[in-house]
Amino acid sequence: MSVGAQPTRPLTGRVAVVTGASRGVGRAIAEALAREGAGVALVARGAGPLTELERELVAEGGRAIAVPADLTDVGAASTVASEVVDRLGPATILVNAAGTFGPVSLVRDVDPQAWVDTLTINAVAPFRTIHAFLPGMLEQGWGRIVNVTSAAALHPPGPLNSAYGTSKVALNGFTRHLAAELAGTGVTANVFHPGDVKTEIWADIRDQVARLGPVADGFARWVAWVEETGGDPPEKAAALVLRLVSDDAADVNGRFLWIEDGLQPPVASWPEPADARPW
Repeated sequence: MSVGAQPTRPLTGRVAVVTGASRGVGRAIAEALAREGAGVALVARGAGPLTELERELVAEGGRAIAVPADLTDVGAASTVASEVVDRLGPATILVNAAGTFGPVSLVRDVDPQAWVDTLTINAVAPFRTIHAFLPGMLEQGWGRIVNVTSAAALHPPGPLNSAYGTSKVALNGFTRHLAAELAGTGVTANVFHPGDVKTEIWADIRDQVARLGPVADGFARWVAWVEETGGDPPEKAAALVLRLVSDDAADVNGRFLWIEDGLQPPVASWPEPADARPW
């Protein structure tokens, strides 16, 4: 290496897409990917926060573009994919971090549209982005798809969070089917629990729970626990994503993963298949 030369960052030449990049876990992941050299497409609904983050990353020497989009709209993911290719090149890393908790409500009382919207944001939108970006990954023979899920999908079912829990179970199931389809292609698909993070979703749960009274005591205790501990830092989620998008993670596929030393200890997700039946 010549005097004054800078070492190549490990993701130099890669293009990553991060949904939900304007805040919380998504923002931390986007920042980490940019620091490691990836060109990062920042996707979320609000243009203002995305543009601000784009400026910050570029000022630090990174490559980033803000791509405002509502991924619940049919066709939005395809439009995003076209813009990313035009401005950054083919993407080989996709992190679906956008999400909502949705209604904290008993099924008998829930707003049906709010329930359906939760599944659309948390499960259907990731399908749409994957469908848009997967062909390019397969063409290049390398790709990493990382979906942000939740431990709520593994806990025993309970009242009040049927929309969120169902959406994350659906996301997990879809990711496992996708991973089986991708085996041997050089592209992987995994989900991970980002920890118990004190984000805007936490604040939304706090506010909803405060209006519900004793029926929501369990959630109220969780809200208080995150408040007291400060929650898991989103940087731990970003660190896990960096490990997953490395070449060393080529054999990690169809897994439910956990951040390192999170407040919540890992619980069992799903066992390795006992056989290779295709049905």
